[in-house]
Amino acid sequence: MGGVDQAFVQEPEQRPKPSTIEVDGIPVIDMSVSGTGGIEKLASEIGNACRKWGFFQVINHGVPLELRQRVEKVAKAFFDLPIEEKRKAKRDELNFTGYHDEEHTKNVRDWKEVFDMLIEDPTFLPASPDPDDEEIRTYSNKWPENPPEFRETCQEYCREVEKLAFKLLELISLSLALGVGRHRDGGALTVLAQDDVGGLQIRRQSDGEWIPIKPIPNAYIINIADALQVWSNNLYVSAEHRVVVNSERERFSIPLFFFPSHYVKVKPLEELVNEQNPAKYKEYSWGKFYVNRTGSNYKKLEAENLQIDHFKTPESE
Repeated sequence: MGGVDQAFVQEPEQRPKPSTIEVDGIPVIDMSVSGTGGIEKLASEIGNACRKWGFFQVINHGVPLELRQRVEKVAKAFFDLPIEEKRKAKRDELNFTGYHDEEHTKNVRDWKEVFDMLIEDPTFLPASPDPDDEEIRTYSNKWPENPPEFRETCQEYCREVEKLAFKLLELISLSLALGVGRHRDGGALTVLAQDDVGGLQIRRQSDGEWIPIKPIPNAYIINIADALQVWSNNLYVSAEHRVVVNSERERFSIPLFFFPSHYVKVKPLEELVNEQNPAKYKEYSWGKFYVNRTGSNYKKLEAENLQIDHFKTPESE
């Protein structure tokens, strides 16, 4: 690892193998259906993917291809700027929006640059993870001056992908029969656009092997996050996933993290809990949970950050 900063180096057991298993991969789901029967079939396909994989890809999803191409173009233009220019919009521990290049996942520095933005601007979150601290802090987006079209393009794109996220959450709810989503994402759903470079891998539930997700042009990768695993009382899985870097091409990915509101109390849904299937998680505050998780993204901690496993009940064993 000669010239590589040791902060980026994963522990040996977490490093990718020289080759990965060739498999068919996660389900690809066509969302272009109509009628009650078609919607029920679509919800069933999504439910099966949530149970078996916690991941799936969607095609014919309604997000305009032209808009996706525009946001990819403006993102590349921003990240190609000199580092001094990008750091004019740098985020910090008090404002997590904007540019960042020192993020950590599970206490190992990530080899990536990111730009974070909020769909809801302003957004309100607890000031700290302390359960007794009732202060609410206001967050607003920190936009760069260049490229000049960056802000408008990103906002337009986020609004369209948010529509897709709401549609998916409704289908997932139908699949749970409610009548009215090596790290795991903490929210409800993640809607990810990845380029043709690939590199995303998920840990297969049946045997723990790392499985590559083959990019499909104009498809979105959907993964179930922690809050949906808790709501479903472990019926649906929030799968571990990672990204493998390469030495030949840069990789762009554009995720939308679909979160609950900060005041939401996350716990297994009453409709899915009974004497034979008791609650497998204790209730927790989404806002406090998120603030705890976000704080560890900026620095290496002495202990692993908060996970939903910390809220498991004895019945989950």
